[in-house]
Amino acid sequence: MENLWVIFLLTATLTFFITKFLWSQNPKLPPSPTPLPIIGHLHLINKYPLPQALHHLSSNYGPVLFLKFGCREVLILSSPDSIEECFTNHDIALANRPKTITSDHFSYGYKNFGFAPYGDLWRTLRRLSTLEVFSSVSLQKNSSIRTEEVSNLCSSLFRFSGGNSCKVDLRYQFTLLTAHVMLRLVSGNRGVNESDSESETKFLDEFKSRFFSSLSSMNVCDYFPVLRWIGYKGLENRVIEIQRMRDEYLQRLIDDIRMKKFDSTGSVVEKFLKLQESEPEFYSDDVIKGIVVLMFNAGSDTSPVTMEWAMALLLNHPDKLDKVREEIKSNVKHKGIIQDSDLSSLPYLRCVIYETLRLHPAAPILPPHCSSKRFNLGNYEIPENTVLLVNAWAVHRDGELWEEADVFKPERFEEFVGDRDGFRFLPFGVGRRACPAAGLAMRVVSLAVGALVQCFEWEKVEKEDIDMRPAFSVAMDRAEPLIALLKPCPEMEANFGCKLSTYSNSFSYNYQQRSFLAIQFHTSSMMDHGGKSNGHISSLPQLSSMSISYTFIQNDIREAP
Repeated sequence: MENLWVIFLLTATLTFFITKFLWSQNPKLPPSPTPLPIIGHLHLINKYPLPQALHHLSSNYGPVLFLKFGCREVLILSSPDSIEECFTNHDIALANRPKTITSDHFSYGYKNFGFAPYGDLWRTLRRLSTLEVFSSVSLQKNSSIRTEEVSNLCSSLFRFSGGNSCKVDLRYQFTLLTAHVMLRLVSGNRGVNESDSESETKFLDEFKSRFFSSLSSMNVCDYFPVLRWIGYKGLENRVIEIQRMRDEYLQRLIDDIRMKKFDSTGSVVEKFLKLQESEPEFYSDDVIKGIVVLMFNAGSDTSPVTMEWAMALLLNHPDKLDKVREEIKSNVKHKGIIQDSDLSSLPYLRCVIYETLRLHPAAPILPPHCSSKRFNLGNYEIPENTVLLVNAWAVHRDGELWEEADVFKPERFEEFVGDRDGFRFLPFGVGRRACPAAGLAMRVVSLAVGALVQCFEWEKVEKEDIDMRPAFSVAMDRAEPLIALLKPCPEMEANFGCKLSTYSNSFSYNYQQRSFLAIQFHTSSMMDHGGKSNGHISSLPQLSSMSISYTFIQNDIREAP
């Protein structure tokens, strides 16, 4: 036994010095700390959320940083100049995503354009998704869905309050809102009848049984392929089982809509089923399922996170909150809740959302790219199959790029045009793989935040500022759900079809541990959102960036029946 330990120590020592020697013999690589055998640099990113950990390393080694995560070579960019050079001169070379366990099983044979390699198929899928789902024309056609669901949210909060001040869990409300919006866009219905609590519970229980498992810990085998070979902790089998249940659900969804083809709702699935009639070989059910998955990825978790951060920032800055409310009162001429058509006349609201995305980007580390060939970045030579991670959080917080970078100042975006400021503001990614759903996300977030400010008066629960600490995760969402005090604005009473005097807090109920649907886009760490370690390295970035899971979050929240 002792001899085995001696052999192990000698092998590890020899591997360390060989690795160090080979590393030093390639002067064309970007700056890098000396890696440890086997794990590379993973030990250096375990103390902070990944964006902050990478920022600390870049502060010491420069904005172009080369690391090893296990067997993966990883290029980290945290300056506009390096990002611009990569995605201007080498955009095609970086147009692929890294292949992972989840992409192997969730991509429907890489027919989902979130996973598909760059080429003719990817271009066709991207064009179709953009035209049929995310174009300005498509977004205008389904604007009533967003307006109705935001109105439903406000009505629910109105009834719940009974005209008095009450606490509300905004994370719960925003996640439920976004789930309803996305389900209606995809299938034409909300999936849940809120007036029937029994059917709602059954619906959610069915989803929980099929989509119960978070995939945030399922990328460890991507860094250490030998673990996949030995079936480490059955992770790949779990991925396969989750995909089987998910695929069964999506197939039933498509079949149900196919059977109701004369009952038109204008849903995304319905549109592609019509295209399938003319080109069945291309518009297969797998292609349609891939697009549905993409839509859930595009907005069902990132949008609620942005809404929650925006409201937290406004609550900590009541002068900004008042400014948004006054803008809505002055510029919205009708007496109803704001609509899509009003957003163009609310520039300060747009500034608030952009400033929120700057301070708290929905993807602090942009979804990873993978180099399809060797290329030069300045004086450095980047190997083929290198994973590229852009640290958008670090760029957005760079004091040389932004005056008072850590201060909430929506006014800085008053002269801003478009959704990107060169390469220093990257809320929706960059390059050919930039998020196609940016327009949808901005509309949903702006409507939700604007309507809540318009319809309710808001206060913090405590006198102190709201705790703005992020969770220990790649996504860096809020560590704790945002709880706030609301009170309905009397002048908005007519929009809810009832009078405040007809309601009383006496008929609010406690729904303990109520489950609800949160559809998560994972660029997450190996530690769960509650901060509990699951036995893996806590800041491993999720290279399988386009995977989703359905997480059922338990809350203790009052809600009117």
